[in-house]
Amino acid sequence: MKPELHFLHKYKPAVHKIWLHLLAGMVWLGVGIMLTAFSSRWLQPVGLSSMLLLILAGLVLATLIYYFGFSKLAQKNIRRISAYGKERVCLFAFQEWKSYPLVAFMVLLGIYLRIYSPIPKPLLAVLYLGIGGGLFLASLHYFANAINMFKAQSVKA
Repeated sequence: MKPELHFLHKYKPAVHKIWLHLLAGMVWLGVGIMLTAFSSRWLQPVGLSSMLLLILAGLVLATLIYYFGFSKLAQKNIRRISAYGKERVCLFAFQEWKSYPLVAFMVLLGIYLRIYSPIPKPLLAVLYLGIGGGLFLASLHYFANAINMFKAQSVKA
Protein backbone atom coordinates (compact mmCIF):
# COMPACT_ATOMS: atom_id res chain seq x y z
CA MET A 1 0.00 0.00 0.00
CA LYS A 2 1.29 3.47 -0.88
CA PRO A 3 2.30 5.55 2.17
CA GLU A 4 -0.29 8.26 1.49
CA LEU A 5 -3.08 5.67 1.17
CA HIS A 6 -1.93 3.99 4.38
CA PHE A 7 -2.13 7.37 6.14
CA LEU A 8 -5.69 7.96 4.85
CA HIS A 9 -6.77 4.44 5.77
CA LYS A 10 -5.22 4.74 9.22
CA TYR A 11 -7.20 7.89 10.06
CA LYS A 12 -10.45 7.01 8.31
CA PRO A 13 -13.29 7.47 10.84
CA ALA A 14 -14.51 3.86 10.71
CA VAL A 15 -17.37 2.73 12.95
CA HIS A 16 -19.49 -0.38 13.34
CA LYS A 17 -22.44 -0.50 10.93
CA ILE A 18 -24.95 -0.08 13.75
CA TRP A 19 -23.59 3.45 14.28
CA LEU A 20 -24.28 4.30 10.64
CA HIS A 21 -27.93 3.37 11.16
CA LEU A 22 -28.08 5.41 14.36
CA LEU A 23 -26.31 8.40 12.79
CA ALA A 24 -28.60 8.37 9.76
CA GLY A 25 -31.63 8.16 12.05
CA MET A 26 -30.37 11.02 14.21
CA VAL A 27 -29.64 13.24 11.19
CA TRP A 28 -33.04 12.58 9.61
CA LEU A 29 -34.78 13.03 12.97
CA GLY A 30 -32.88 16.25 13.73
CA VAL A 31 -33.63 17.80 10.35
CA GLY A 32 -37.26 16.72 10.63
CA ILE A 33 -37.58 18.39 14.03
CA MET A 34 -35.82 21.53 12.77
CA LEU A 35 -38.14 21.89 9.76
CA THR A 36 -41.19 21.24 11.92
CA ALA A 37 -40.00 23.91 14.37
CA PHE A 38 -39.69 26.43 11.53
CA SER A 39 -43.21 25.62 10.40
CA SER A 40 -44.64 25.93 13.91
CA ARG A 41 -43.15 29.44 14.29
CA TRP A 42 -44.59 30.48 10.95
CA LEU A 43 -48.04 29.24 11.91
CA GLN A 44 -48.24 31.08 15.25
CA PRO A 45 -49.58 34.40 13.88
CA VAL A 46 -52.33 32.62 11.91
CA GLY A 47 -55.87 32.29 13.30
CA LEU A 48 -56.83 28.97 14.87
CA SER A 49 -59.11 27.71 12.08
CA SER A 50 -56.54 28.57 9.38
CA MET A 51 -53.76 27.11 11.51
CA LEU A 52 -55.60 23.80 11.91
CA LEU A 53 -56.28 23.62 8.17
CA LEU A 54 -52.61 24.33 7.35
CA ILE A 55 -51.43 21.77 9.92
CA LEU A 56 -53.78 19.17 8.48
CA ALA A 57 -52.47 19.92 4.97
CA GLY A 58 -48.89 19.59 6.27
CA LEU A 59 -49.64 16.28 7.96
CA VAL A 60 -51.27 14.89 4.81
CA LEU A 61 -48.24 16.05 2.83
CA ALA A 62 -45.90 14.49 5.42
CA THR A 63 -47.70 11.17 5.10
CA LEU A 64 -47.43 11.26 1.30
CA ILE A 65 -43.76 12.29 1.35
CA TYR A 66 -43.00 9.57 3.88
CA TYR A 67 -44.90 6.83 2.08
CA PHE A 68 -43.88 7.57 -1.50
CA GLY A 69 -40.40 8.97 -0.91
CA PHE A 70 -38.51 8.94 2.34
CA SER A 71 -39.55 5.49 3.59
CA LYS A 72 -38.30 3.95 0.35
CA LEU A 73 -35.07 5.95 0.49
CA ALA A 74 -34.49 4.97 4.12
CA GLN A 75 -35.05 1.28 3.31
CA LYS A 76 -32.64 1.57 0.36
CA ASN A 77 -30.01 3.15 2.62
CA ILE A 78 -30.54 0.49 5.28
CA ARG A 79 -30.03 -2.29 2.70
CA ARG A 80 -26.92 -0.53 1.37
CA ILE A 81 -25.40 -0.10 4.82
CA SER A 82 -26.25 -3.68 5.80
CA ALA A 83 -24.64 -4.99 2.60
CA TYR A 84 -21.21 -3.63 3.52
CA GLY A 85 -19.02 -6.69 3.98
CA LYS A 86 -16.88 -5.17 6.69
CA GLU A 87 -18.07 -4.67 10.22
CA ARG A 88 -16.40 -1.24 10.40
CA VAL A 89 -17.33 1.29 7.74
CA CYS A 90 -16.48 4.95 7.15
CA LEU A 91 -18.65 7.18 9.33
CA PHE A 92 -19.76 9.27 6.33
CA ALA A 93 -21.12 6.20 4.50
CA PHE A 94 -24.46 6.55 6.31
CA GLN A 95 -25.49 8.45 3.19
CA GLU A 96 -24.61 7.55 -0.39
CA TRP A 97 -21.74 9.70 -1.67
CA LYS A 98 -23.79 10.84 -4.64
CA SER A 99 -26.48 12.12 -2.23
CA TYR A 100 -24.24 14.71 -0.59
CA PRO A 101 -24.58 17.26 -3.47
CA LEU A 102 -28.38 16.79 -3.34
CA VAL A 103 -28.34 17.44 0.41
CA ALA A 104 -26.26 20.60 -0.13
CA PHE A 105 -28.73 21.77 -2.80
CA MET A 106 -31.68 21.13 -0.47
CA VAL A 107 -30.02 23.07 2.35
CA LEU A 108 -29.33 26.02 0.04
CA LEU A 109 -32.88 25.88 -1.33
CA GLY A 110 -34.25 25.84 2.22
CA ILE A 111 -32.17 28.88 3.16
CA TYR A 112 -33.31 30.66 0.00
CA LEU A 113 -36.97 29.88 0.70
CA ARG A 114 -36.71 31.09 4.30
CA ILE A 115 -35.04 34.37 3.36
CA TYR A 116 -36.20 35.35 -0.14
CA SER A 117 -39.33 33.37 -0.95
CA PRO A 118 -42.36 35.30 -2.17
CA ILE A 119 -44.48 32.47 -0.73
CA PRO A 120 -46.13 33.56 2.53
CA LYS A 121 -44.61 31.83 5.55
CA PRO A 122 -47.85 30.11 6.62
CA LEU A 123 -48.07 28.39 3.20
CA LEU A 124 -44.37 27.61 3.28
CA ALA A 125 -45.02 26.04 6.69
CA VAL A 126 -47.13 23.35 4.98
CA LEU A 127 -44.15 22.33 2.83
CA TYR A 128 -41.74 22.42 5.78
CA LEU A 129 -44.14 20.41 7.93
CA GLY A 130 -44.56 17.90 5.11
CA ILE A 131 -40.84 17.41 4.55
CA GLY A 132 -40.02 17.56 8.27
CA GLY A 133 -42.75 15.08 9.16
CA GLY A 134 -41.69 12.73 6.37
CA LEU A 135 -38.08 12.82 7.57
CA PHE A 136 -39.18 12.27 11.17
CA LEU A 137 -41.24 9.22 10.26
CA ALA A 138 -38.55 7.76 8.00
CA SER A 139 -35.92 8.16 10.73
CA LEU A 140 -37.82 5.54 12.70
CA HIS A 141 -36.78 2.93 10.11
CA TYR A 142 -33.13 3.52 10.96
CA PHE A 143 -33.74 3.29 14.70
CA ALA A 144 -35.80 0.11 14.34
CA ASN A 145 -33.06 -1.46 12.25
CA ALA A 146 -30.39 -0.45 14.78
CA ILE A 147 -32.45 -1.99 17.60
CA ASN A 148 -32.81 -5.22 15.60
CA MET A 149 -29.05 -5.27 14.97
CA PHE A 150 -28.39 -4.71 18.67
CA LYS A 151 -30.75 -7.55 19.60
CA ALA A 152 -29.06 -9.86 17.10
CA GLN A 153 -25.64 -9.00 18.57
CA SER A 154 -26.92 -9.62 22.08
CA VAL A 155 -28.17 -13.06 21.10
CA LYS A 156 -24.75 -13.93 19.61
CA ALA A 157 -22.92 -12.86 22.78
